[in-house]
Amino acid sequence: MSSTESRRARIWDPLVRLLHWSLVGTFAAAWWTRHSPGGVHEWLGYAVLSVVALRLCWGFVGTRHARFAQFVRSPGATLAYARSLIRPNPPRYLGHNPLGAWMIVALIVTTLVICASGWLYTTDRYWGVEWVDNVHRRSTNFGLVLVALHIAGVVVTSIQERENLVASMIHGNKRPAAPDDVA
Repeated sequence: MSSTESRRARIWDPLVRLLHWSLVGTFAAAWWTRHSPGGVHEWLGYAVLSVVALRLCWGFVGTRHARFAQFVRSPGATLAYARSLIRPNPPRYLGHNPLGAWMIVALIVTTLVICASGWLYTTDRYWGVEWVDNVHRRSTNFGLVLVALHIAGVVVTSIQERENLVASMIHGNKRPAAPDDVA
C-alpha cells in the first residue's frame, strides 16, 4: 500500500457505488430508448426502479455514509451550509454535504415519480391518458435538470475541496477527516 493510499478514508461502500453507477447507466439508457419500439424502454424503467428500491433499503440499513439518517440534515442546517459556501473555507463533509444530501432525496423522489407514471402508462386503464403522459415527460425533464445540477454541484465541490469526487465515487475513498471537517 502506498503512502497516498494509506492516507485515504473509505467513505463510499461498494454497494453505494454500484447502485450510483447503475442508476446513471439505466436512467441514461431509458432516456435514450424512450422512442424505441418494443419493451426495451419499459424494462430499463423496471431496472431503474429496482436500483432505486435497493438504494432506499440501503439508505436505512447500510453502512454509515450510506444511511439517510447520517447525511440528510434539517432545512435550517442545509440553509446554513448553503450560506457558508460564499465564505473562503466552507465546511468539508466526508460523506454527502447537506445540499448534496437533499439533491439525492430530490433525485430519488423524482425518479420514483418517473417510474410510477411510466408504469401507469403501461396499464390498460392509463394507456394513452394525457395527464399520465404529461407527468412522465415533465418529471423526466425535471429529473434531467436535477442531474445537471447534481453534476454542477459535484464539479464545484470538487474544485472547492480540491478532491475529485467522481473518482471518489469510483474507488470509494476520500481524504481523511481534518480537524474542521464534518464526519
